[in-house]
Amino acid sequence: MNPSELKTITVIGSGLIGRSWAMVFVSGGYRVKIYDNQPGQAAKAVTEIRKQLEELEEARMLRGDLTAAQQLALLSSYEDLAQALEGAFFVQECVFEQLEVKQSVFQEIERFVVKGVILSSSTSCLVPSSVFAKVQERSCCLVSHPVNPPYYVKLVELVPHPETLATVMDATHSLMTKVGQAPVLLKKEIDGFALNRVQAAIIAESWRLVQDGVISVKDIDLVMSEGLGMRYAFIGPMETMHLNAPEGLEDYMRRYGEGITRILNAFGPVPDFFGEPAKGIVKEMCELIPSDQQHLSARKERRDLLLMHLAKLKNDH
Repeated sequence: MNPSELKTITVIGSGLIGRSWAMVFVSGGYRVKIYDNQPGQAAKAVTEIRKQLEELEEARMLRGDLTAAQQLALLSSYEDLAQALEGAFFVQECVFEQLEVKQSVFQEIERFVVKGVILSSSTSCLVPSSVFAKVQERSCCLVSHPVNPPYYVKLVELVPHPETLATVMDATHSLMTKVGQAPVLLKKEIDGFALNRVQAAIIAESWRLVQDGVISVKDIDLVMSEGLGMRYAFIGPMETMHLNAPEGLEDYMRRYGEGITRILNAFGPVPDFFGEPAKGIVKEMCELIPSDQQHLSARKERRDLLLMHLAKLKNDH
């Protein structure tokens, strides 16, 4: 038996992210206890996960070496927090993105776990020093921020609390690697972490270009999906620059650094995402994809299917 099969992980919260984390962890052979304080929700999540794993197995896209049935056998649901946390060495919290809620949840969790259990939050925008402010023992606390949907998009940002031990960061990095994710280590906490800071820069300039009448909503999305995104799916901006000049990164900056600086200085202030000019951008987007649930759900399904195929392509290469 693989050693990981003897270890237990508790997932707190059974929404989309909680279900995705549970699927990721069982794919690596870990026992997973999924907890939700709303009656019936954790059991409902297991039913949904069963459906997804069986569909993935049928499509030959199931992660890990275990069958869907073997993975499901590792999964159990709980409505009692103490029972859900019993025996866990790692806890992944996935509740509402509200600071007070997360603080309260971790206070409660700390009552039932032994010293040394790693407490991890899935928050996408709250820094660890805020999330864990009411926890007594913060040396084992960190943020493990996934990208939605985590089952197909493997990046996980590991963000330490100022008091987090290096051994805890290393252990979490090892765990995430074992279950097939792609963890990155932030050396210190920062608002927005890395991914959302880069994403915010792209959003701001894309919004500005549309708002200033330079390009349409449809075409700025094509700039990414058929341009930058094609290579960024496999290599990042630093390697892209390194490969785009005959003698590497230093040569690239000699050639293009002044131009990049000129463009950056022309960016101007952060765009207004809420005022009158923003209404035109929203209208243009909704003409391409109406914002009713039927159209949005269809596009989300398409997105996940494409991400699934891209993940397979990346794995095969």
